[in-house]
Parts: sequence; C-alpha cells; structure tokens
Amino acid sequence: MGTGMSRRAALAAGAGATAALVAGGTAGAAPVKDEFAGVSPEEKIRRVYGRQKAKAGGVWYSNVKRVDAAGTLQHVLEDDADHVVHGYSVQKLAVATAVMDKIDRGQLSLGQKLDLQADIILGGTGIYFLHTVWGDDITVANFLTAMLLVSDNTAVRMCGRVVPALEINDILAAKGFVHTRVEPVANPNRFYLGTTTPHEITDLLTRLANKTLLSANSCTFLLSILRWINGYHDGIRRNMSSEERSRVATKYGADFNDLGAARHEAGIMFGSDGSPALVYGFFAEGLGDLDNYGATHPAVEAHSVLGRTMFDTIKDTTVPGARAKTVVPQFQPVDGG
Repeated sequence: MGTGMSRRAALAAGAGATAALVAGGTAGAAPVKDEFAGVSPEEKIRRVYGRQKAKAGGVWYSNVKRVDAAGTLQHVLEDDADHVVHGYSVQKLAVATAVMDKIDRGQLSLGQKLDLQADIILGGTGIYFLHTVWGDDITVANFLTAMLLVSDNTAVRMCGRVVPALEINDILAAKGFVHTRVEPVANPNRFYLGTTTPHEITDLLTRLANKTLLSANSCTFLLSILRWINGYHDGIRRNMSSEERSRVATKYGADFNDLGAARHEAGIMFGSDGSPALVYGFFAEGLGDLDNYGATHPAVEAHSVLGRTMFDTIKDTTVPGARAKTVVPQFQPVDGG
C-alpha cells in the first residue's frame, strides 16, 4: 500500500498551516489606513467624484442627492448642474415618461400592439435590428422594456408612433421640465433624443422613485425595468453583487459630438427597505477614447468607482417614513422546463 497523503488530507493540512500563519500574524505588516475614516458620507462622495473626474478628463456636469436623517433627499454634489447637455440615451427616460403619462390618461395601454416595420429599424444599441426579419406585432410594454433595459434605438421610433415629438415635449413641459426636450424633425413621429440638465434628470428620477411623476403603477413598471439585473452593468453597477444591482435603477447614454466622446449615466439607489436613498446624474463630454463604448472607457471606469462608493454609503439605509418604496423580487435562475 502506498504511503502518500490523500488529496483531502493534503488540503486539510494546508488549511491548518494557513490558519496557523494567520493566527501568528505576519511580521512587519501594518494595518491598512482608511483615508476616509471620520469623513462624512457626503464628503466621501465629493472627494471620490473630484478624483475620478480629474482622472477621466473631459467636462463634467453632475448632480447627486442623498437621503438625510429625516428621510429627505438633499444635494450632496452640484457641478454645473443646470448646464443644458445632449442627454443621448439617458433621454429615453423622458420618452418613456411621456408614453406612460398617455397610458395614465387612458389614451393608450401597455397591451396595445404595433407592427414592427422593417423600414423603421435602427442599428446601434438594442435587439430589434438583430432579428434580420421583421413584421412582428409587439406591445407597448415590449418596446418600452427594450428601450430601457437594452437601450433599443428602434424602440424610440416605436414610441414616436404612439406619442409624437411635439406631444412628448408638451407632456414634459406640463410636468415642469424646462430643458428636457426631444428634438423634432420633419416626420412628426420621429425625433432626436434632445437635451436635459443634471438637475432636471435627477428631479425626474426622484419623482419616479417617490411615485409622483406618474401613477404609482406606471412608476413601478418603469422602475422594475430599470432595476432588473439584465440591464447595463459597465458603469455604476459594475462592482456590485446581483442583489446590490437590483437596488440600483440606472440609464446609460453614450455618443460623441464636436467636443469629443460623451458618456452619461443617471439613476437611483434604494435603501435596504426599498426606499429611495440616493439619486445621481453624471454627464461628461469632451472625453477621449471616442470609439470605446465598453467598460474600459475612462469615464465609465469613473462611474464604476463612484457607483461602489455611493452604494456603500446607503447600503444599510432605511427610511420608515418614505413616501414610496419599491422592492424587486430576488433573482432566481431558471433552467428551462
């Protein structure tokens, strides 16, 4: 019989040796210094933002609000937050708001179907252009989900078929938004995504989370899409668990203009009880790395650091008296069947 040690015994012996080393400590090792020890959560967010903004470069326009002890969202960071900026795909939040407003008024329904016509298909982000064949009858709920979850561009045109550009702008104006607008073109059912400001987009998100922007059911519908874990993960939600990601409703936008690349992200973080605990809007343009739309873009990497930093300040937050709370079901994998 051989005298060699079994694999299980070897692993156990190794674990014991490791435990002994841990117990005995490592000579000369110094404790890691927490540079933010004694710093308020608000100041921590401001410092990390300043560093990440400088590292990424470009011109930033940002707004962050965080819940205070009384349960009210208060400004933590305002960086040229009234600047009017092209929102790119972040504007899809405003388009979805207009569609849901029309549903709330009984002039449209989530179950209404439209045909997905070949001549309206747009490339870029999304899923519909990947089909290669078209003609499906799809519901309003279907294309709203595609627009917000995977930022589908064709879905924007589908929205324009049920809420024309000028009507979208009228709805946004009636809700008190001054600069958040789509840009009409000759075809009344089509438009460019237009402009917003960090203040206005965080106001829209705050009202969405408080369920005052639309009916409670409509707000819940939009939030359930924006919070789902199949959505955008390269930025704010990159360094988070699946449970943590489900507590962040976010929308990303990326494009370029004469100044350079633009990379935006705006959203809401929810406390452990489902109450809105932090809202953010980061808009940056004049950036380099023009053709990089991935996680390694410097501004997107900055978003990931900011996301982890901000979430850590609210991860245990509860607001018993919150106006509204939103909890999404825990993710459970399904193996067909």
